[in-house]
Amino acid sequence: MDLAVEQHSFWKPGRKSAPGFAEQCRQLTEARAEFDWLRAGSIIVQQQALKDFAQAMANFFARTHKRPAWRKRGQGEGFRIVAVKAGDVRRLSRNVGEVRIPKVGWVRFRWSRAVPEGAKSFRVTRDRAGRWFVAFAAIPEPIPAPGTGEVAGVDRGVAVSAAVSTGELLPAPTLRDSEKARLLRLLRKLARAGRGSNRRGRVNAAIAKLKARESDRRKDWAEKTSTGLARRFDVIAVEDLKVRNMTRSARGTIEAPGRNVRAKAGLNRGILAAGWGLLVTRLEQKAPGRVVKVSPAYTSLRCSVCGIVDREARESQAVFRCRSCGYAANADVNAARNIRDIAAGHAVKARGGDRDAGPVNREPQLVLLSV
Repeated sequence: MDLAVEQHSFWKPGRKSAPGFAEQCRQLTEARAEFDWLRAGSIIVQQQALKDFAQAMANFFARTHKRPAWRKRGQGEGFRIVAVKAGDVRRLSRNVGEVRIPKVGWVRFRWSRAVPEGAKSFRVTRDRAGRWFVAFAAIPEPIPAPGTGEVAGVDRGVAVSAAVSTGELLPAPTLRDSEKARLLRLLRKLARAGRGSNRRGRVNAAIAKLKARESDRRKDWAEKTSTGLARRFDVIAVEDLKVRNMTRSARGTIEAPGRNVRAKAGLNRGILAAGWGLLVTRLEQKAPGRVVKVSPAYTSLRCSVCGIVDREARESQAVFRCRSCGYAANADVNAARNIRDIAAGHAVKARGGDRDAGPVNREPQLVLLSV
């Protein structure tokens, strides 16, 4: 991958087009015949790395991703193996299996779930905590709808990661208090450790293990929550939130520095720790065509009973009390019910109609009445 990045770094506008995937594979064959260290590696791994680089360049020119850069130690560690045969994977016991890796041989792994039939490729990765994983490529079947016709609204927040219109509050798990205290101590140690020292490496590894534990818990929560929602409801409504834009830094530039940067950074960490994007992504994958995204405008300020929008009704982060009809409920649950009603077609946004299409219950226009 780094060789491909270096090769393309010499390309400038006006020169001949940089070599593509097919040309780089031809050059790889010539280089393997000349250099022993390159020939010692698997050609499948090297060709798949070039394929990943070609896709990354296509994404860059499509302006959906940044330009491919040099690999960083501890990030993106792994490789992909294709053309896997039926005899390349076998089960040794209930919890142990092994897979054949070219140029390496048989490698054992923990058999955590059944290997899908007909899997033609797998990827071996290593995370920052030093753990190795093997993942077989397969597209699972979507979860069938229960057929009850029920619609659920899901409101995502920071204090409560997901609130369901049924009244359920589903907070994403995080580190325990003792683990947070240990993480703080490790971060202080890291600040005192010299760059490049063995001590800094050990502290970094300990921090990576704690953060990997938190990430694993969040992923497990998102998997179980999305599966439960997909099995219980025919339609799941969520707010159409631009999580990437919402978690953008407020630091600004030297010419135009941002304001409340530290407070915004804390909010960004809270949003990311709540797993907003992961939950909706897994819902869309498990229940394709059954996830409805609605505009988030006024969903937290409207009463789900009488429909009155009142900014003073939100007494606190957790309490919503309508001053018109007296309805009181958890603020996140009230918002989830508004999201459900909008998706079901039983409610409209403030002044009626969709925010993009415009209000429908506007005052009569004198110009139109005089025509």
